[in-house]
Amino acid sequence: MKLSTKGRYAVTATVDLARHSKGRPVALADIALRQGISLSYLEQLFARLRRGGIVKSARGPGGGYMLARGPDGTRIADIILAVDEPIRATLCEQGSSKGCSGTTARCITHDLWDELSRQIHVFLASVTVEDVLERRVIGTSQLANTAEAPEIMLQKSEHDLHAAE
Repeated sequence: MKLSTKGRYAVTATVDLARHSKGRPVALADIALRQGISLSYLEQLFARLRRGGIVKSARGPGGGYMLARGPDGTRIADIILAVDEPIRATLCEQGSSKGCSGTTARCITHDLWDELSRQIHVFLASVTVEDVLERRVIGTSQLANTAEAPEIMLQKSEHDLHAAE
């Protein structure tokens, strides 16, 4: 599964907005310059983000965009869904009678990819813009990929407990 440029740019621009807002609106031209994203493309994305309730706009001098709910209340999944980016790993069209394999039948691995889509959504819904800014998502996948992950997590928990005393 691959997240499209639209979804990636929407998340990147929203995180940039949160980082540079400091309680004031941020101009899209500034985000475009910092992130190397075309201004016209950002305008399209932010129109969708505004309709999706992710950002709010301020007109006039010093105008621009701000997060509607703040970094701690803005979930990555909501950003992606606001720009009409589906989070799914199946080839099936949702709501269509056409199956994965081009016929009306599902492919033999449909349930696997469908569950992967759900897990991706659950993960992205659990991560906020603030989590990204504070770098709280670093290392979580690396631990899950090691055979020692449960032992490392237990050691980390014990270390954190002792450090708090």
